[in-house]
Amino acid sequence: MSNDVDAKVVQLGKYKVKRGQSSVSGLSSGAFMTVQLHLAHSSSFVGAGVIAGGPFRCAESYRGAALLAEDAYVQGAMYICMNPLVPQTAPDAERLADWAREAAAAGEIDEVEHLAGDRVYIFTGNKDEVVYSDVVERTRSFYRLLGVQAEHIAYHDDVPAGHSIITDNPEDSPLGANEPPYINHGGFMQSHDILRHIYGPLKPPSERLEGRLFRFDQTEFFGGEARASMSRYGYAYVPRAVEEGAPARVHIALHGCKQGYNYVNYVNGRPDIRNNPPYGNRYVTTTGYNHIADSNDIIVLYPQAQGTDDGETQNPDGCWDWWGYTSTSSRKPDYYSRNAIQIRAIHGMLTRLGG
Repeated sequence: MSNDVDAKVVQLGKYKVKRGQSSVSGLSSGAFMTVQLHLAHSSSFVGAGVIAGGPFRCAESYRGAALLAEDAYVQGAMYICMNPLVPQTAPDAERLADWAREAAAAGEIDEVEHLAGDRVYIFTGNKDEVVYSDVVERTRSFYRLLGVQAEHIAYHDDVPAGHSIITDNPEDSPLGANEPPYINHGGFMQSHDILRHIYGPLKPPSERLEGRLFRFDQTEFFGGEARASMSRYGYAYVPRAVEEGAPARVHIALHGCKQGYNYVNYVNGRPDIRNNPPYGNRYVTTTGYNHIADSNDIIVLYPQAQGTDDGETQNPDGCWDWWGYTSTSSRKPDYYSRNAIQIRAIHGMLTRLGG
């Protein structure tokens, strides 16, 4: 089949998925969500790929930084977890590791002991002007403090890349670019490196896709609640062999801000419909996940966030929630827990698939 998405809307189905063998990766807000989802349901995963993302709950690093908790978390997200003024103000990995242990003890996330055998790929472009390398390095420290073996962590900080997922597509943005659609040409498929690190040796990617890329109604997984800031549709790629009954694994690929299929730029709180950026579903179709998944019986799940900017939810760029905008209580945010509306929705999709 081509890169075109099946025009029909189907219900997400169930396949012969190997339990506990799933994985997740993401860029930017999708990377922060990757860490949260990995921690919340570590018993479901064997690994994670973090491209330009910080550690668990880093937006809460300085809770007293503002009179209102919501303001403190937004400021923490921007000035601690994205571009700290000096390295010393980057997230405190030890403190955040302690919070992860406390969250596990409280039953908010899975036991951190599940992380011990996992494999984690972490990447920061040394030209990234959106999420600084000082922050991403703390993600490596965070995972080490929670028991992930050093040899199981692939840490890359030597590529002159901007804020992006990297591909070998010549038509993508220059490697050092820090601008939408945040898909840069660097001569290699980063998605392939992520899956090879997590799962070990894999068959070469298919030259021609034989499986099915389809869209499904994902509202059933978050009840259609506006605060979820999730799109009506999600996407999934299912290899033909899996459709025919072969055992499979699931990889969840989480886009970053401004990368959802229906991203709309907001100006002064209003959607700028006339100037929709032509990004479409490029994260779903051109980042390379589908081709290597096709030859290795891996289902790729692409949940979708969307921009919301109103009196209740301020998420104009369609980012995944890693600072608490979906939480019902600012005093006790739950955006990082198994009960968080986005995490519950994504894990519900994984469960439906069989993983």
